[in-house]
Amino acid sequence: MRNLDSKSYYINRELSWLAFNERVLAEAIQKGNPLLERLKFISIAASNLDEFFMVRVAGLKDQVKIGSNHPENKTQMTPVQQLVEISKRAHNHVAKLYATAKSCMHALSRQGIKMVHPHRLSREQRDFLARYFYEHIFPILTPITIDSTRPFPKVASRTINFAVLLEATDGEDDVEDLFAVVQMPSMLPRFIALPATSGERTFVMLEDVIKEHIALLFADSTVVEAACFRITRNADITLDEDVEDILKEIQKELKNRRKKGDIVRLEIEENMSHTMQMTLRDWLTIMDEDIYAVDGPIDATCFAELYHLPDCDHLRYAPLAPQIPRDLLGVQDIFQAIAQKDIMLFHPYESFDPVVQFIHQAANDIDVFAIKQTLYRVSGNSPIVSALKRAAENGKQVTVILELKARFDEANNIEWAKRLEESGCHVIYGLVGLKTHSKIALVVRKEGDRLRRYVHLGTGNYNDTTARIYTDISMFTAREDIGDDATAFFNFLTGCREPSSVPSWKQICTAPHGLKDKFLALIQNEINQSTPEKPGRIIAKMNSLTNKDIIKALYQASNAGVQIDLTVRGICCLRPGRPSVSENIRVSSIIGPQLEHSRIFYFQNGGDELLYLSSADWMTRNLENRVEILFPVVQENLKDRLKHILNIHLSDNVNRYILASSGLYRKVRPKGSDMPLASQLYFYEEACRHAANSHATSIPFVPITLET
Repeated sequence: MRNLDSKSYYINRELSWLAFNERVLAEAIQKGNPLLERLKFISIAASNLDEFFMVRVAGLKDQVKIGSNHPENKTQMTPVQQLVEISKRAHNHVAKLYATAKSCMHALSRQGIKMVHPHRLSREQRDFLARYFYEHIFPILTPITIDSTRPFPKVASRTINFAVLLEATDGEDDVEDLFAVVQMPSMLPRFIALPATSGERTFVMLEDVIKEHIALLFADSTVVEAACFRITRNADITLDEDVEDILKEIQKELKNRRKKGDIVRLEIEENMSHTMQMTLRDWLTIMDEDIYAVDGPIDATCFAELYHLPDCDHLRYAPLAPQIPRDLLGVQDIFQAIAQKDIMLFHPYESFDPVVQFIHQAANDIDVFAIKQTLYRVSGNSPIVSALKRAAENGKQVTVILELKARFDEANNIEWAKRLEESGCHVIYGLVGLKTHSKIALVVRKEGDRLRRYVHLGTGNYNDTTARIYTDISMFTAREDIGDDATAFFNFLTGCREPSSVPSWKQICTAPHGLKDKFLALIQNEINQSTPEKPGRIIAKMNSLTNKDIIKALYQASNAGVQIDLTVRGICCLRPGRPSVSENIRVSSIIGPQLEHSRIFYFQNGGDELLYLSSADWMTRNLENRVEILFPVVQENLKDRLKHILNIHLSDNVNRYILASSGLYRKVRPKGSDMPLASQLYFYEEACRHAANSHATSIPFVPITLET
């Protein structure tokens, strides 16, 4: 057995993330995708890159700042080495992103949708923009001149600003250059539509309109140069959880995040003068390698604005209409249906409405005594939260484990926590030092002379918005053993003082204590049962794979002859296909219109197959630093359905990439006479077929009045 700690057997986490974003960008480059979808992929790639810098790059810079230069990662790269490689890869990535954006915009102009500079407009159009500037932009702008009494302002992260070089005259002979900053209004659209002419749609960028009129902000000076810049700050929140009010502590840290975090990236327009660049660099105290000059509009997430252009359906994928879940076709009472059998939902191909209906019906059912639920990320206008509030107002005992530390959703969750508490819900903010990432809801209902428990478990959040975009799987059950575990789980979260005092579960398994050991035991079991005649089999689907203990166990399984197929959407630190290490491991990644988010785990177990769903990826943070749930699927028809889903994913020859031992990905293409199979499209068409083949109607769904 080789030394499985060798750095050559692993892929660096940060570089694997960049490879994932390169696959996202590749979908924008792919000319077979509809044009507006390509622009959407550009926007997603840009947004992903923002988060990467705010969290991952910022973390590495923090290590360098405190003098840490130890190679504590699997590939033995120091923080400095990682930053050097990231900078090189990220600069190439950004250049490719903007080249792709430029290509897409040229293609859009051929569709009669044009972006123009104010210099190329007619007099009528320029007059329109002048009026627009005076009426909608000018009143918002605030010029800040830098001098001895006014230092460089604290620029907020991810806001677009103008750096303005002025030539001011003080008397006849005294001439000096001044510098000013103007923040661009973030609430205005980036693409300003001009009055339509000759059937074409013409847009002008907001920053170009401001530049055209920026001299009006500096009446006693001459504008020599005006160019856009954007900074990205460290956005990680460092919390002291040993405080009396964690909610107030998070609110305080959120105020600091946008303006007080260290700057980790500076984006500038490519044509910004060297003098201006150096001035910004010195004022912002940033290194040259952290400056990204872009050939296009700063902040490429703006291209998402164009996605919903009217009368452009031919430039988008046909909209996906979630179908009635196959196990709920014809169902009138959701509790009665769950009492008869376990029910699986496959989002977004099948509707999320039954999950909302489950909580809504419980809120209004006189026989329901209690509702308990975890919330990690919810939508901005959540029907789930509204139903929970209604349940409390109706006298139910409602307990909500609401994770305030969900990154970038902290403010949203704080607001929901306040509203839930005002309605009479018991709101718990999770465990100290851990994020509660589990997805579980428990309804306790009186039926005859006993209480019956109904449980919903899932791989994704209770978010009706992302449920239309993310692929997730969830399950309803009324099994007694799962009900016992659900009760113990919520009592553990609300009543325990020591997170290590975990209950003895009957069916589920949880992190941070027990889940990693469970996975390691399942992998070892495949090793023990594997023979040359009947090799073991593991199929796993997840978002990311980083945990070294899991990877080493998979390497050992591969050496024992176990055949392993992994579908890992994003980061994968495992290096497949290495002789005598991972030659029996294959790794795929699916990038498509929907975000692959489900976590499915299959173990052959000598023929007595085991299938699980989980809220957790095989990442160290999930297995060691979060409260997660793994739950078994035991009903035979649902096990068959999960195996079918896994097999279709592994048969995808349209949206699937294969990871080589070199660390590079290649896209799978149909071979010879093979028919194209796009797994996401296949699952949607399959859901439509099941709905069309039934004459049943859906479960009655009563819309909930939502708060604005």
